[in-house]
Amino acid sequence: MKRVAFTVAALLVPGVAGACPVCFGESSAPMALATNTGVLAMLGVVVGVLACFATFFLHLMRRAKMVAKTQETV
Repeated sequence: MKRVAFTVAALLVPGVAGACPVCFGESSAPMALATNTGVLAMLGVVVGVLACFATFFLHLMRRAKMVAKTQETV
């Protein structure tokens, strides 16, 4: 019963049930710009972490090759 009353109230008051500017597609709104900035920041963190992993594994490969060369000459 409470759900029905809430749904009816939300439908009768369109300002309360309205979506945010991001959902409406207004790309120049401050909330849309903040959302885009947040997504780019998270992508930057992910790319940074993946780059660190790749660099570490490249370092390990170079060290393994160097150790293999020194063992061949001995």
